[in-house]
Amino acid sequence: MISQFMMKLINVLPDSLIAYLSKKILRSYIDKYADINVQGMEKLSGISGPVLFVSNHLSNSDGLVLNKVLKDKDVIFVAGIKLGKNKLTKLGMHAVKNIPIKPNSADKEAISTVVKTLKSGKNILIFPEGTRSRTASMIEGKSGTYLIAKMAKVPIIPIGLWGTEKLLPISTKDMAMEKFQYAKVNVNIGNAISIPKINEGEDKKEYRKRAMDHIMISIAKLIPKNYRGEFEDKIK
Repeated sequence: MISQFMMKLINVLPDSLIAYLSKKILRSYIDKYADINVQGMEKLSGISGPVLFVSNHLSNSDGLVLNKVLKDKDVIFVAGIKLGKNKLTKLGMHAVKNIPIKPNSADKEAISTVVKTLKSGKNILIFPEGTRSRTASMIEGKSGTYLIAKMAKVPIIPIGLWGTEKLLPISTKDMAMEKFQYAKVNVNIGNAISIPKINEGEDKKEYRKRAMDHIMISIAKLIPKNYRGEFEDKIK
């Protein structure tokens, strides 16, 4: 993997050069180890204006894979701020455009930045689960995604992803110890959706949960059953 010497060198270089090197290094790993199969790319051809992409989350390689697949869409990723504190994942933060967000909290500043970015005409990709699934099965989505979708009022494009959990397996000890492995990776792009309208008399908390389930189910439909987790039983 990346040598200690290279990591030390990167830590003292200017940000512009780090970004360039990070892109080159990580792109070479994706090209070498990931056999990527993409379905549904044609569904993006008729979409004009900004888009909110949403995907399930299996690995720290997810953003790198999707950045390559969606290279023509110039996507900005919403990424947990802790990724910038680890030497290895910090490379990934430099390799893709991103807006950092505090995980497991109502980061109003980050959410506001994401909404403004969408309204300015740029595309955003967010992993609604907020963290990588340790079992490769989908988990409950965070309501921040619903808030962004509600305020930005842009089309939501669901993406189903599997195989990245084998491409860069999660380390239970330290993210810096994670290593790329050869893997077949599948990316399945779905049709655009929007959040449902609130029903008359519906409790706001119940509606928020229903809206988030709608988003998560749209992702679950795009992946094999064994990856759907709790959303398998919610698919009609």
